[in-house]
Amino acid sequence: MKAYDELARKHEDLSVLNELAQSEDDQSVEQELKDGVATLRARVEELEVRTLLGGEYDERDAIVTLHAGAGGTESQDWADMLLRMYLRWAERHQFEVEIIEHQEGEEAGIKSAAFIVHGRFAYGMLSAEHGVHRLVRISPFDANKRRHTSFAAVDVVPLLDDEDVDFEIPEKDLKIDVYRSSGPGGQSVNTTDSAVRITHLPTGIVVTSQNERSQLQNKAVSMRVLKARLVELMHEERADKLEELRGERRGIDFGSQIRSYVLAPYQMVKDVRTDNETSNVDAVLDGDIDRFIRAFLEWQRKTAARPA
Repeated sequence: MKAYDELARKHEDLSVLNELAQSEDDQSVEQELKDGVATLRARVEELEVRTLLGGEYDERDAIVTLHAGAGGTESQDWADMLLRMYLRWAERHQFEVEIIEHQEGEEAGIKSAAFIVHGRFAYGMLSAEHGVHRLVRISPFDANKRRHTSFAAVDVVPLLDDEDVDFEIPEKDLKIDVYRSSGPGGQSVNTTDSAVRITHLPTGIVVTSQNERSQLQNKAVSMRVLKARLVELMHEERADKLEELRGERRGIDFGSQIRSYVLAPYQMVKDVRTDNETSNVDAVLDGDIDRFIRAFLEWQRKTAARPA
């Protein structure tokens, strides 16, 4: 109700300002009114999205991991474009972002990156982005200007609290490596062997943290992320078992993408799951992805409501 009361007060303030401007024929507040209405509309839309979120961990922070697909420089550049898109999206929502791992590509872009988005409902919204993202464009790295298709994978899990994770991971199941941080440069890159990579041997899950100043801090972050990914893996295994029993299990192949971004020969972004699409590719790559998140959450609710 607090959010509703806040919006109601904002609406009332704008109404009073509008009436005052009209009665005094004051054009000087026109821009203020436009900005206020735009902000109010955005907040209403954000609250409407939150009504679609009711999962166990939807209110939590989100751990997002990006991996470039096969294709070398092309896919690494695409993964970097996606990283920028999500950072801009988080900025739009005034969420704090903590980059915990960043592995640069050989020529351009990134091989992988991981970051935590801190903000209420960050996981619930970003869970819509989990999957393979496909880019079609004229390659800026191809001297013959041919069209290329690139893939990058986005993994999203909730950041869990200690009370959510009631298990310990045996030391024998872990392989812990320390190394020197690498990144885009600057003072933020450590010059000591403080970065930590933890491999969970039974599952093959690899988690890296290089953002913190000390080895102990990076190990603590890595362990927290590892536990979150193990919890998510258990949930996925249960879901896969249900799909197997229903005869719905599908492999991951070329057609497994959740969303396609086409820059040539035409411009379009289309979500494969919901058929939601837009021709404003530049806006999407600049972080304007709420339309796809909302469409997915609505589709997810409808799908869950269908009889098995």
